[in-house]
Amino acid sequence: MNASFFIRLKAFGVDYILIALYLIFLLTIGVFLFPNPQSLISDSFIKSQIFSFLILTLPVSLYFIIFDSSLGKQTVGKRLLGIQVVNQHGAPLSIKRSIIRTSLKFLPWELSHFLVYRFVYVPEQDWTIYVYLVMFLTYGLIFIYLLTAIFTKHKQSLYDLLTKTEVIKK
Repeated sequence: MNASFFIRLKAFGVDYILIALYLIFLLTIGVFLFPNPQSLISDSFIKSQIFSFLILTLPVSLYFIIFDSSLGKQTVGKRLLGIQVVNQHGAPLSIKRSIIRTSLKFLPWELSHFLVYRFVYVPEQDWTIYVYLVMFLTYGLIFIYLLTAIFTKHKQSLYDLLTKTEVIKK
């Protein structure tokens, strides 16, 4: 049986608490190691984007890639709520499929980082059409992800449909 949207949301909430703890840890370490962290990235939004990808997106993505795959089988949140991500045959995900699923899942998050750095470093009058297109794509994907997870027969988000995965009750 497929996990409902709300059970998935609760599991993600638990996982997000772990992510928040990681962010607090980063912030705490950063304050002591780099009293002025802006000096590391303030000269380039590209450098800022790469830096945030390496310390935020990549570790968080690796958590989901490993724990949603056959290596970990369930994230902490999914384990606590008794759900698991499986492929179309009911088996745990391969690393490859987990990488693709996680990349699609967090695409809006990374696109929002892209936008934040444009908002910070580029004056609004200099935004080109691509900034607005990325903004539309980011919010459009979030909206579609939510709608598909709520209304599809097997409660699959768009990234689940594209990667032929399902979140099931264990």
